[in-house]
Amino acid sequence: MGSATRVALVEAKARLASLGSRVDLATGEELFAAGRIIGDSTHLLGALSDPGVDVPIKVALVRQLFAPGYGPTTVELLEGIASSRWSSQTDLLAGIEEIGIRAVAGSAPTSAAIDSELFEFGRAITSDAKLELALGSKLGSTDQKRGLVERLLGGRASEQTVAIARQLVTQPRGRRIGELIRYASTIVADQSGSAVATVTTAIPLGSAQLQRLETVLASQYGRRVQLNEVIDASVIGGIRIQIGDDVIDGSVATRINDLRLQLAG
Repeated sequence: MGSATRVALVEAKARLASLGSRVDLATGEELFAAGRIIGDSTHLLGALSDPGVDVPIKVALVRQLFAPGYGPTTVELLEGIASSRWSSQTDLLAGIEEIGIRAVAGSAPTSAAIDSELFEFGRAITSDAKLELALGSKLGSTDQKRGLVERLLGGRASEQTVAIARQLVTQPRGRRIGELIRYASTIVADQSGSAVATVTTAIPLGSAQLQRLETVLASQYGRRVQLNEVIDASVIGGIRIQIGDDVIDGSVATRINDLRLQLAG
């Protein structure tokens, strides 16, 4: 991520926060749709991401395309995104998607556990090779993938989770389904002021152990931490923790592998 994109994201998140209750689920879904429209048009994407194009021209283009059919809050967010400078065309699309995810997550009732629902959705997919192929294959139709998401999550997850999952399979932009879900979960957690930690062990941890781990990680990262537990016999023993790009690996499997490398050297 380039420095221009970092600044643009800060501006977009601040703008989203300033709109408060004006932002709802429809806002997020409209942002998703707008991102797909922009991503499908080489000329439009090029014009909105080109730093050489004057901001008033970009804003006028956004209004012309989206004001007739989209809500004013969505259009205001899109105008702001188009007015900022992005490091690349890919970053612009990612920025629209991230603000859409944040808008959707922010519209959920406090009882909704979107990050946990996304985690369980991802676990169900990655544990079934046929399902993973159906959702991740470039050959599958978008309508079929969206329909599959509806069948898997409809009535089992919040409408916010369903909306985010539909977006991920509709516009993957070359990303694998597991990567997409981890990315979305991180954004959802950050929007709620927390972080997601994936904890991998050979056997399940007890509730007291999980509570202690959650407390330690929250203290270390300065925010509430949502633990997602993965049981994987291949780690043999110990524990592996991933929060964003940070990995804390104390698993026996890793120590054995390190020892093998040392002996081989």
